[in-house]
Amino acid sequence: MIKKRPLHQLSQLIIAHTMEILREPAVLFWGILFPIFMALGLGLAFTKKADKIGHVVLIETETGISPAFERLRQSSAGPNLEYDGIEHRHRLVLPDSVLGNMTIYFLTTTWDEGIKHLKQGKAGLLLSVEKDQVLYHFDPSNQEARLFHREISDLLRPGREQGFSQSGQVRALTLKGTRYIDFLIPGLMAMGVMMSTMWGLSYGLIEKRSKKLIRRMVATPMRKSYFLFSIITVRTAMNLIEALLLFLFSWLSFGFTLTGNPLALFVLILAGNFSFAGLSIFLSSRTSSTEVGNGVINLVVMPMMIGSGIFFSYHNFPDWLVPVIQKLPLTMLADGMRSIFLEGAGFSETAAASLILAGSGVLFFLAGLKIYKWH
Repeated sequence: MIKKRPLHQLSQLIIAHTMEILREPAVLFWGILFPIFMALGLGLAFTKKADKIGHVVLIETETGISPAFERLRQSSAGPNLEYDGIEHRHRLVLPDSVLGNMTIYFLTTTWDEGIKHLKQGKAGLLLSVEKDQVLYHFDPSNQEARLFHREISDLLRPGREQGFSQSGQVRALTLKGTRYIDFLIPGLMAMGVMMSTMWGLSYGLIEKRSKKLIRRMVATPMRKSYFLFSIITVRTAMNLIEALLLFLFSWLSFGFTLTGNPLALFVLILAGNFSFAGLSIFLSSRTSSTEVGNGVINLVVMPMMIGSGIFFSYHNFPDWLVPVIQKLPLTMLADGMRSIFLEGAGFSETAAASLILAGSGVLFFLAGLKIYKWH
């Protein structure tokens, strides 16, 4: 019996520690659910039926016809070029059993709209025709654009002889706002607002509740709403400073500039802060467990980090999911900031996003204040 006792103690300790881990929601979230959500989100973005997906803009003439599209219809790819159900957009599937299929979406539009698509990350390559020669406009540092340039130029090459030969001329785009860094910086600013607010407010309030600090403060002659307003004010001021520092760094290091209305940008960032602050108050209104709070915050934050177009365009996701993604607060904030930084937008272009963000923040704040657990 004495010899068996150490093994019995060990087994009981193993069972006890296992039950302790299983009772923590944060462990279950990070260890089981989080990898599944990451795989689902990135899988939807990068493993749609085709292995490689690209978006190409075909520049139309004054008559509304794109000569480049006519060239494609007359090429060997013409029979496989089909209407996609979206206005002025066609789809071409290039099957390859060895290297994987490739799907290219062609959108016919004007030059100005095409440049806007490049700045928004909706496309990486523009095709136009000048003096019967196809011109390929793209950023040479964009590897996907280089890949699709090779594929399309091979399709349009007369005769399609063996080996690679250009059927047109490459025009490197040097316009500000078409680089990847120009796409990335506004997204990082928007993500910084979300992360700082969600973790700084939600987790901070949950931690104060778990330490009984909120209970002590409520015992004083303090207006409860003032307590929350003060925290939101400080966090908003910090977020504005962080965004300004990131902009200054990007301006000095990469030549990143602001082309739109600075006041509209300021209002939009304030609205984004209000939106995430209200959501933070709502999420932290009841729980006093930091483990539960950790899981809830990540459950809200991570889908937006993956899907809202911060590091890559959300148009990589299936078409049915894009309208849903566009309504997420982080997507609205990032898209609005990109339009101001890169497209010269002002109040008229960003007013709707600012109002929706601020309004949703007020609603979440009032709901959170209504059910807030002070004791």
